[in-house]
Amino acid sequence: MPRFDIVGQLGSLRRYARSLTRDGTDAEDLVHDALVRAYERRGTFRSSGNLRAWLLSIVHNAFVDRMRARRSEAARLDQAGYLADGSTPAPQEHSVRLAQVREAFLGLPEEQRSALHLVAIEGLSYSQAADASGVPLGTLMSRISRARAALREMEDATPSKAKNHLRIVGDPS
Repeated sequence: MPRFDIVGQLGSLRRYARSLTRDGTDAEDLVHDALVRAYERRGTFRSSGNLRAWLLSIVHNAFVDRMRARRSEAARLDQAGYLADGSTPAPQEHSVRLAQVREAFLGLPEEQRSALHLVAIEGLSYSQAADASGVPLGTLMSRISRARAALREMEDATPSKAKNHLRIVGDPS
């Protein structure tokens, strides 16, 4: 069996977990749980496969399992998206704009946020992202399309002076 080295993948796993959970502590717990699962199931990893996509799919599945177990905590998870302290004045206009984009991204439904994160932030192909999410390719593409449309709506509602330097990643328009 080839060396099962996950240290180089920790950044991607943490970013993806943070995107899913919207909370740093929960994200670290999720990554820990996923790494335990990955280690326990390391024999199922195909040496010809993509280690990062395999690990991201374990993070995704661990998150789904947690969500099913925490239905009573859904309201708390929705509120966790507002991590930034609103009382701290932004030193520059683009900082405010970036916070608005971040809030809009975190406000997307979990399925859309997850799909867009895997493709736009982690750089996975649509096929790899679909595999990591455990959904058909068409479903993933639909989720990404709806996420981009929602972000575009938010962008269109912003005064033109503030939006001329931001672009939705991977969107040709």
